[in-house]
Amino acid sequence: MSGSHLSRRDFMKAATGAVGGVITAALGIPVIGFLIAPALREDKAGAPIAVGKLEDIPVGKFHPFSFTITKVNGWERTASNYGGFILRNSEAPDDILILSSRCTHLSCTVNWNESANAFLCPCHDAKFGPEGQVLDGPPPEPLGHFEYSVDDQGVLTIVPVELKSEA
Repeated sequence: MSGSHLSRRDFMKAATGAVGGVITAALGIPVIGFLIAPALREDKAGAPIAVGKLEDIPVGKFHPFSFTITKVNGWERTASNYGGFILRNSEAPDDILILSSRCTHLSCTVNWNESANAFLCPCHDAKFGPEGQVLDGPPPEPLGHFEYSVDDQGVLTIVPVELKSEA
């Protein structure tokens, strides 16, 4: 019995250590997961967005559309609304112009005015032509253009982060 006997005090130390380790692991692993989860989350901003079928978009007229992008920064979630106008110049799927509806001056929403044949910004009287070019007012550059693709079923898809200006 000399050497291999475990005293009651040593048993209590070992049992307390084992139970404490299990409790620490049970609480610690989820806490660590919660703290690092935002860094591991995939950002969906910039993902392609389907805006409609070509058959539903009239040829020769500006067709408005809108979408919402939700961005997550850590635990902060921000939703932003965006929109634009689609102009099909012909039946061809590659003859499309897609403009942003955000004024390049202070990001107010522009609206198509048929009688003026221009996009008008209500905030500072900016005026953009049918191709998005600046006609009047304080905007520093033309309206942004969306990159797009059309799939085999005729669904028009845009990539929101690819807003481009033609200066």
